[in-house]
Amino acid sequence: MRSFGRFLKESKGGKNLHLEHLEDEILNGGINGGRAAVNFLLSLRDMLSGETSNKVNMTVKWDGAPAVFAGIDPSDGKFFVAKKSVFNAVPLLYKSIAEIDADTKLSDTLKDKFKISFTEFSKLGIKGVLQGDLMFTNDTENKTLSGKDYVTFQPNTLVYAVERSSKLGKSISSAKVGVVWHTTYKGKDLQSMTASFGANISGLKNIPSVWMDDATYKDVSGSAKFTASETTAINGIMSTVGRKFKKIKAGDLKTFLEIQNKTLSKGLAGASFKTYLNSYIREGQNISTKGMKNLGYSMYVKKYFDEKVIMKLKTEKGRAAKEEIRDQVVAKLLKLDSVAYAIVDFMEEIITAKSLIVNKLNSIKQMTDIFVRVDGGYKVSNPEGYVAIDTGGNAVKLVDRMEFSYNNFNAAKAWDK
Repeated sequence: MRSFGRFLKESKGGKNLHLEHLEDEILNGGINGGRAAVNFLLSLRDMLSGETSNKVNMTVKWDGAPAVFAGIDPSDGKFFVAKKSVFNAVPLLYKSIAEIDADTKLSDTLKDKFKISFTEFSKLGIKGVLQGDLMFTNDTENKTLSGKDYVTFQPNTLVYAVERSSKLGKSISSAKVGVVWHTTYKGKDLQSMTASFGANISGLKNIPSVWMDDATYKDVSGSAKFTASETTAINGIMSTVGRKFKKIKAGDLKTFLEIQNKTLSKGLAGASFKTYLNSYIREGQNISTKGMKNLGYSMYVKKYFDEKVIMKLKTEKGRAAKEEIRDQVVAKLLKLDSVAYAIVDFMEEIITAKSLIVNKLNSIKQMTDIFVRVDGGYKVSNPEGYVAIDTGGNAVKLVDRMEFSYNNFNAAKAWDK
């Protein structure tokens, strides 16, 4: 099986703090990133076609919030809960209710959630450190949706719904906290701990006040397999992916990415190619060369400088300085328009192949029904996405950006209630 190692994108060494979209790997790693994305899709194709004996574990991405860490601090053997600041140079850990109350940066709502988490997770017998998504504490609701009586929870964008009369529904209704554990950490101290995607929770104590899951996709080796026609379809798409990839000139791509990483970073990140592409997602449009013809990237950058940077400056000297930078950047990008189109042409095909895989995974019903809140009610949705994990513990996320990312930009959040 092909390695997925390059896909583990981390904000800090060995820590699972961020995963990127598969199609963005051409922007993250240049030619090597694009080649790895192709190999990754080939591995998933083989898995879903039943043509490989190598195991690729799949987990469901739950749309939980906030991220929560719980376990034992190796330095003193004490139990803690924490946010992502657990891995700071000076870790921020909560080892008592008093320490949670003392954190002035936490809202009252988050304080309540972390206090419940601290009290209940300390009963589980966690060894080492686990990372998970907090799904609910005292904020589940009973709702009737599509004619069914549900217990629901909405930690972020998606609304999860379980029939109240079911065994799972009764378990959730009686729990004080819900969590989906997805990552395990090991190491001699917090700063040197490394992440292993996946969490074996079979050894944890089963207590009624905590509902938890390990996020495992429940049917990857069963009926979630490509049919013969689906296999033929993805083989055709992968051939097109290869042809599109060969059209990208390595030297031009390197120059294009240098502009992204050196010039259009920090205060100018709004002019980056990723932001440009995300602007289409926000508007409910696919990432496509067709969309680029309406407003090419080089002109998008010019517009950004004019409206977001230069217009806000008060002095003629300041404006002139930024106009000079604008003109230099736009001139370079105009010469690279062809590579920008080639990148998006390649990304379109990666997304098409990814969509076939995600749609197949979505076809198998998971633990809960899922909705998003819209004006006037709710509409049915799919899961946020999936994480594929290879035998070495490396992982990449598969998300339908046209559904979840669009919902994430536009749907009513839990805090909009």
